Amino acid sequence: MIPSILTNTSTTKSAKKVTHLAWWVTLLLSLALSVGTWNPTGAHFIHYISSVDDILSGFKPFGILMMMALWLLAIKSIFQSLGLYGAMITVIIIGAFIWGLQEYGIIDVAQLQQAGWAATIGVGILIWFGLNASILWKKVTGVYTTESGSDDN
Repeated sequence: MIPSILTNTSTTKSAKKVTHLAWWVTLLLSLALSVGTWNPTGAHFIHYISSVDDILSGFKPFGILMMMALWLLAIKSIFQSLGLYGAMITVIIIGAFIWGLQEYGIIDVAQLQQAGWAATIGVGILIWFGLNASILWKKVTGVYTTESGSDDN
């Protein structure tokens, strides 16, 4: 029922089975956070919060706190796994990809709607890469994370 590209599994060196579904789920969640926060159509969280009369009524405070918590987790994961320079390099790579799409006439960033979608999806991809960078790093190097050693010894 589910395509095999979503359910493929890999075996780690410690004989643990890892499914590829997690990659797709984190991609969808990252894009949902980005597009749900702001998008050029106007159907987004920022529009919802800015168009109400009483921001502290109903579930609005809960929604605001949940959105803030999700963004804090996303930003923390980006900077924890990529660091400042890694995040900057990732943003430059995403920008270069958007530039290439512009050069081939696939998108026109002079149109604000297309530029808005490119930026929103780019932020979603940045979040996704931040969530998965340590997994990608482990696949490349065999090490999950590294900690800087203390030079005080």
